Amino acid sequence: MKLTVLLPRRIFGILLATSLATLAGAADPDWVTYAPKAGPGQGKHIVFLAGDEEYRSEEGLPMLAKILSQHHGFKSTVLFSVDADGTINPDAGGSLSHPEALDSADAIVMLLRFRHWNDDANKKFEAAVNRGVPLIALRTSTHAFNGLKGPYEKWNFGNKGGFGKQVLGETWISHWGRHKVEACLGVVEPGAEKHPLLTGTGQIFADSDVYEAYPPADAKILLRGQVLKGMTADTAPADYKKKRANDKLEQGVNEPMMPVAWTREVRNEAGKVNKIFTTTMGAATDLQSEGTRRLIVNSVFWGLGLEVPAKADVNYIGEYKPSMYSFKGYKKGVKVSDLKL
Repeated sequence: MKLTVLLPRRIFGILLATSLATLAGAADPDWVTYAPKAGPGQGKHIVFLAGDEEYRSEEGLPMLAKILSQHHGFKSTVLFSVDADGTINPDAGGSLSHPEALDSADAIVMLLRFRHWNDDANKKFEAAVNRGVPLIALRTSTHAFNGLKGPYEKWNFGNKGGFGKQVLGETWISHWGRHKVEACLGVVEPGAEKHPLLTGTGQIFADSDVYEAYPPADAKILLRGQVLKGMTADTAPADYKKKRANDKLEQGVNEPMMPVAWTREVRNEAGKVNKIFTTTMGAATDLQSEGTRRLIVNSVFWGLGLEVPAKADVNYIGEYKPSMYSFKGYKKGVKVSDLKL
């Protein structure tokens, strides 16, 4: 005999809602898009690539993406290194979530370190570069890739400086300032005072140290990094000497100061020109400096050929309390879905 069980409407509604919630949770994407409010960036899509083990790009880039979407009107999508369940894992160097977003990128903001993506992700990244999109590259993006195979080996850190040297203008050389001991104060390069990227920035400070860097002759240096004796902007400049990695010549650590921010215009393999802004600053803690945030926001406007605001709004959207940079220091168990507005 067949039995039919009739559930009360209230219980059925609860079960249905629970099932839908479960399905929604399972379908949470492993990337986040911040829909734009009104602003000059309307119609432009900025794709942020967060993927490094140390400088907490998974915290800093979503904060910048919110600023650009909510204050300036850009559609902003952030891609991450993730585990299979959508949990952010900066150590997953082969992962780039939802590389399809690169198909519609009008500009790329990247903070990567030693990534080794699969061919599909590499192909989409290369296609975006070859379209001539502007590239805004932070901190360890000078050594963004390593361990790539086949046609993408050209980007590997050890291959003639890889993507960093060939495209951005420098690869990884050394910590010029003492790591976690000596911070960086941005000093404007003579002649660069009126460059659009420096509009309204004020003081530019980074508590990450200065990298050794020698951009090529075609680069326009905007800032040099004054190595400080301590970790706050009010400490005195460092005054010791050290040897340069490239030629072992000894020089004062601030004589001259190393470049920490520059622009280039580079013709890519497809014959298009990429406008490039590179800075060796960009740790999540560096972005607590209003001037440093404004420099990066300005670079997006500059890269896209938009008028740079007189003083771009870089106020946080919500709370921002970044983790101090360190290996294995990322917040465990954070899912991309936790970063939605």
